[in-house]
Amino acid sequence: MEFVDVGNVAEIQAGQAKIVEVNGEPVAVFNVEGKFYAINNTCIHRGGPLGEGSLDGEVVTCPWHGWQYNVKTGVSPVNPTAKVKIYKTKVENGKVFVAKE
Repeated sequence: MEFVDVGNVAEIQAGQAKIVEVNGEPVAVFNVEGKFYAINNTCIHRGGPLGEGSLDGEVVTCPWHGWQYNVKTGVSPVNPTAKVKIYKTKVENGKVFVAKE
């Protein structure tokens, strides 16, 4: 599996996100208590930027209309049929990597 370097660990503080591009797709990388998770940055409802939403634990809320997704699974805790793509992540030598998939 091929991974893309998306920045230093220090760039994404706990409870925050960074929007990056992986294979031409917008991806939001979240830091949840020191662990990194990546999901597609585009909300399936109306295309809102999930990486700009608020993170509460493992759940991000879209800033446009309030749709929510678990950043670990990509699944909405409110509507389990609503799901965004997730990406594998890893940390090596202080850098965060996201799988190209």
